[in-house]
Amino acid sequence: MAVGFNVGGSLGVVIPDKGFSRTSEPRIFRTEFGDGYEQRLANGINNLVENYSLSFNNRTKEDIDDITAFFATKGAVTAFTFTIPDSNNSGETAVKVICNNWSQAYKVGDYYSCTATFRRVYES
Repeated sequence: MAVGFNVGGSLGVVIPDKGFSRTSEPRIFRTEFGDGYEQRLANGINNLVENYSLSFNNRTKEDIDDITAFFATKGAVTAFTFTIPDSNNSGETAVKVICNNWSQAYKVGDYYSCTATFRRVYES
């Protein structure tokens, strides 16, 4: 599968604009004891919090409506598969994500834009 996610229907696989970003932050327990001494421990088995910021610019109204309807249908509850580039794993990796939030911009004429934030989730 190419980079992106499948919304089904006539639109099929949606590819975000180039330049989307990923932020990663390990979730840890940390205890400070004084004199600068501290201990750290991973918080959970899958303790890496990853967020993806994507944009879909200058797409037709129908495409943006399909993308935002897909996000609304999932409701930040149901995960879906997002394929990302990964040079360490045959060129791409599929991760489970939810869409935490999205916004739609009404541009000139019949061309709209959308931005979205995905959060990686660890489930089967």
